[in-house]
Amino acid sequence: MPKPLSLPFDPIARADDLWKQRWGNVPSMAAITSIMRAQQILLAEVDAAVKPYGLTFARYEALVLLTFSKAGELPMSKIGERLMVHPTSVTNTVDRLVKSGLVAKRPNPNDGRGTLAVITDKGREVVEAATRDLMAMDFGLGVYDAEECGEIFAMLRPLRVAAHDFDEE
Repeated sequence: MPKPLSLPFDPIARADDLWKQRWGNVPSMAAITSIMRAQQILLAEVDAAVKPYGLTFARYEALVLLTFSKAGELPMSKIGERLMVHPTSVTNTVDRLVKSGLVAKRPNPNDGRGTLAVITDKGREVVEAATRDLMAMDFGLGVYDAEECGEIFAMLRPLRVAAHDFDEE
């Protein structure tokens, strides 16, 4: 994937300077803008890594979740809950995985109206290969060492707790 042309300055730092002049010092503006830009960069990198497998990172995450489940299957509602996405997004993601032969769908015997997503053998092979590629590129975070990655995780955790992403242990 060709690299975009670099700017001769940091646009977020420039925006921060201009912000300070107009509205005063608000470090959270530069922080959120940096986080959002980092998310764009990382998503582009991991999507490029899984694209040869016919995946997006969202589809990869769904496959990993199914791989982690005991029986290799989960109710669609549980997938949405665990991935923290809207039910429509889960349906779209799983339907694309079904078209690719990586997942099958079947009625949930424990819920007459529910559907189970089931990872196929091909899905297991693809998730293993894609995982090797993502690990080889450190999920796009190769500029940080293991300790720094732990610090990033720890730094973002309180935000997730405050948003009720999960119940803190």
